[in-house]
Parts: sequence; C-alpha cells; structure tokens
Amino acid sequence: MHPAAAFAAATPVQARYQALAPSAPQADRMVDDQLALPVTADANDYIYQWEASHDYDPPAGLEKIEASVLAINAADGERNPPKTGVTEGAVKRIKNGKVYLIPASSETRGHFTTRDPRYYARQLLELLQSAPQRTM
Repeated sequence: MHPAAAFAAATPVQARYQALAPSAPQADRMVDDQLALPVTADANDYIYQWEASHDYDPPAGLEKIEASVLAINAADGERNPPKTGVTEGAVKRIKNGKVYLIPASSETRGHFTTRDPRYYARQLLELLQSAPQRTM
C-alpha cells in the first residue's frame, strides 16, 4: 500500500495524533513521555475484568432494566463506532435509556474521550436531576 493511501485510511484519532507529533522525533518523545509515567495499575485487575466479561451477554436482559441509563459514546470512537448502530439499538430496548454521542473535534481522542467528563457533564447532570428518586 502506498503511504498516502495508508494515511487516507487513518481514523480521525490517528490523524489528530499525527498533527500533535508530525515528525518521528516528536512521536518518539510523545511515546517516551507516556512510558515515563508511573504505572499504578494492577495486572490482576485487568485479568479479572477480561475474565469476568468473556461470557457476559447484556442484550439478554436489557428490557428488565428500570434505572435511568445514559450511554456515552464518542463520535470518533474506534472501539464502538457509532456507525454500527449497536449502542443505539441496545439502548432503545431500555425503558429509560438515552444515548449521548460526544461530537468529534480536534480536542477529542476517540474512545478515550469518554474518560473526560467535560464532554458530557451537562448530559449527566440532566440525567441525575430528571431520574426518578427512590428511597431504600
């Protein structure tokens, strides 16, 4: 494949990283900076998460969900691309379910955008204020 064709096939997120580090030395520096950060994660936690989810089948019980649900996805997300319609189709089956799609921009970073609440704080506040309150 010609390099120009490969770049044209890049996702919007990859293109944004290319803009942040347009040269090999800049990209190397970006990677080195990330590798220099302290590792605080426990590998066993990740193993548990993957093992616990391998046979999980959420569609089987979506209609049973009574809680208010706000499913948040990023328009430029590469792990759950909105164009597949999977999330929207699933959330339609939840009585009080809504989907919020974070618009892609030069500031978003695909799937990782959902880690930053500034992109969905207003929607979350609206959900919390409008959700039925129950006493336990």
